[in-house]
Amino acid sequence: MGKTDRVRGKTDREAKPAEIGVLIYPGVQVSAVGGLTDLFVTANRMSLERCTASSRTLRITHWKLQCSSAQMECVYDTHGGEHEALVALILPPSLDFDPDRDCDAHDEQWIREQHLQGTVVCSICAGAFLLGGTGLLKGRSATTHWIHAANLAERFPDVRVDSDKLIIDDGDIITAGGVMAWVDLGLHLINRWISPAIMMATARFFLVDAAGREQRIYAAFAPRLHHGDETVLQVQHWLQVHYATNPTVAALAARAKLGERTFLRRFRHATGLTPTEYLQHLRVEKAREALELSMQAISEIAWMVGYQDEGAFRKVFRRITGLAPGDYRRRLGIAVEAPSFQPHS
Repeated sequence: MGKTDRVRGKTDREAKPAEIGVLIYPGVQVSAVGGLTDLFVTANRMSLERCTASSRTLRITHWKLQCSSAQMECVYDTHGGEHEALVALILPPSLDFDPDRDCDAHDEQWIREQHLQGTVVCSICAGAFLLGGTGLLKGRSATTHWIHAANLAERFPDVRVDSDKLIIDDGDIITAGGVMAWVDLGLHLINRWISPAIMMATARFFLVDAAGREQRIYAAFAPRLHHGDETVLQVQHWLQVHYATNPTVAALAARAKLGERTFLRRFRHATGLTPTEYLQHLRVEKAREALELSMQAISEIAWMVGYQDEGAFRKVFRRITGLAPGDYRRRLGIAVEAPSFQPHS
């Protein structure tokens, strides 16, 4: 193929890039909208700089419901011209989202219409509530920010909420977890509609990790306390102080003045966890803090939070966070070793 043919092929592909839409809704995180746009534009530039016949690009459009006409309109477009079907539609995160607020029915209807036309619908963080309102998540697994997980599961009980995952790709539906997961989703879409090589190049340009991550690395344990069972709450408060002890279920049931079976049933109903699982989460949360803020030996931390067997501590810590204690400290620790004293000669 000659140079003219390569340029013509490149131009043809530029004329019809894959269009990704971003929905602008009340309370949307503006920085995520802008960040996604910058990420895709940068990926386009890197793809075109390769000057090959296989170069692919993305067209980024922003869509917003116009109250005066009750119609969805494009309010930003990187290319211009006639619109074809969106390959993907992104529902960005929100820092001012009320999970109990009903989403706009016009938004939900438009999202459903795009999905029917073959558009892959993607949500980030609180955007999962808007996606859940469309009914498209029914019977599916989905993720959201770990702080919203319980609310999402309660509001949409037919959705399998897995907040450990940062991204769940279900083919025609993709959900992403935390507020900053727009970076991970953006790279995921670049990988799909441009190429893995351009995705890696874009990640290097922005100095972000392109490798798969899990949200549970960052999620703090937030125990359920507003469940209305005062007896269970008293046990929770006791455990918060005495997490380093090794109370048996029988001892906890006696403290609650309940039979063991009744206590186990009520504790799990109120907290979502068994007493053993609850205690493990409390201990791991304390261990996280020590690993982040101190240079204590891991064996000392294990003993401090209630584990006489360091191996058992490491196993539980990895299961809950997805990382070994040492890897967790290297990734998230902010403490530094004090420099060793070297006497002058």
